[in-house]
Amino acid sequence: MKKVLITGKNGYIGTEFYKWIKINSTEISIEFIDVKTNEWKNKNFSNYDVVLHLAGIAHSSRNPKLKDLYYKVNRDLTFDLAKKSRQDGVKQFIFMSSIIVYGEGSLNKTKIDGNTIPVPSNFYGDSKLQAEKLIKELEDDSFNIAVIRPPMIYGRNSKGNYSKLSKLSKLTPVFPDFYNERSMLHIDNLSSFIATIILKNVKGTFFPQNKSYVTTSELVKTIAEVNDKKLILVPGFNYLIKILIKKQEIFNKLFGNLVYDKKLSEHQNLNDYWVNDFYESIVKTERDIP
Repeated sequence: MKKVLITGKNGYIGTEFYKWIKINSTEISIEFIDVKTNEWKNKNFSNYDVVLHLAGIAHSSRNPKLKDLYYKVNRDLTFDLAKKSRQDGVKQFIFMSSIIVYGEGSLNKTKIDGNTIPVPSNFYGDSKLQAEKLIKELEDDSFNIAVIRPPMIYGRNSKGNYSKLSKLSKLTPVFPDFYNERSMLHIDNLSSFIATIILKNVKGTFFPQNKSYVTTSELVKTIAEVNDKKLILVPGFNYLIKILIKKQEIFNKLFGNLVYDKKLSEHQNLNDYWVNDFYESIVKTERDIP
């Protein structure tokens, strides 16, 4: 039995991972800890095999007033937790980073591969990247560091761009037929991947994603179909969307390209984490099927 301590008591990933483990695994036990105050510093971590660090500021912002907070939470807190984990004899520290360490996508169709150098475009991505570098310095033979850089995560009750597209698909009868590619990761696939990382006690940097890339237009159409809504993809908006991608951040997030090379996600001995294909994941997300 692996004893796991999760930071981020009310966070989406931690909550869903806990639900997934209760149904799918008897080899992992989970407890949560609140790290919003400094009380966690008084807790003894020695009873746990793994600390899964999920707490943090989860979405991008360009508000300069929030810059210091991003680094305090996403970088400094992560390093402090990793230090305490090692000092208390925890065997593995897992940090949830983000694909955003590579930037937020663009019109280019370049795939992120093992040679791609992270170049964050905001202090959210930079704070995550700096945290990665700091905790890697703590790794030794008895303390494994696993960094996960997931793409957009979605699932029932998830926030962010998926929820916006889901709402839109139920309201509009038409949507632009624009081809782009995005890497995405359903919460069940992520939960399965995290469980595998824990049970195998591995270290390294990991890039899990669904087996197939997603086109935003097809994503919206599929969501509509699952909800028995008729939606038509309308061509002819390519020129306008390309202009808006360059000028408006929201259009870049929705229609820009941001993908991992599939080989990057084929982790040796970790390739059994895909529990849902794309269509199944949309059905589960929209219909609340466990």
